[in-house]
Amino acid sequence: MKILYVRTSTTHQNDARQLVDNDYDRIFEDKLSGKNTDRPQLQLMLDIIRPNDRVEVHEMSRLARNTRDLLEIVDTITKKGATIHFKKENLTFSSDTNDPIQKLMLTMLGAVAEMERELIASRVREGVALAKAEGKYKGRKKKLSAEQIEIAKDMYAKRYSLTKIAKELHISRPTLYGYLKDIEKI
Repeated sequence: MKILYVRTSTTHQNDARQLVDNDYDRIFEDKLSGKNTDRPQLQLMLDIIRPNDRVEVHEMSRLARNTRDLLEIVDTITKKGATIHFKKENLTFSSDTNDPIQKLMLTMLGAVAEMERELIASRVREGVALAKAEGKYKGRKKKLSAEQIEIAKDMYAKRYSLTKIAKELHISRPTLYGYLKDIEKI
């Protein structure tokens, strides 16, 4: 069976570049961060692959965002007798080939991608800290006015359900939790 694994970090990201070749028996697609392997479609794919299956992935960063996870996933696939191919890097791994140069390339490219991700995150944190220090970064606009916050506090004190309070104020429950956390731990 020819399998394609596709991952985007969010539901509104475009996955078209990963779907160029549609000649697959099955496509597994996650729309979640690759920070760990706790992704439903990835886990399902790993559970059902069989010997002689071929897993295609557009590029390594779509499969894993850190070297340890990347190596473990590739190892899991090859131990089941399947093959995995990374299109962009043009690397293929299977249980019957033990190419130390390819393993080195996988490890090095995975480490470089992991370092790049960490550098980007570090630059973002630095930029936000600088913008905050200059008073340019205010964060997300508040969903509730001061008056609405008082209404929420009053309703909460009167033991209204959190669902009812959220509906009354036209906000989600998680947003309401954020406002109420200062009053009392829920």
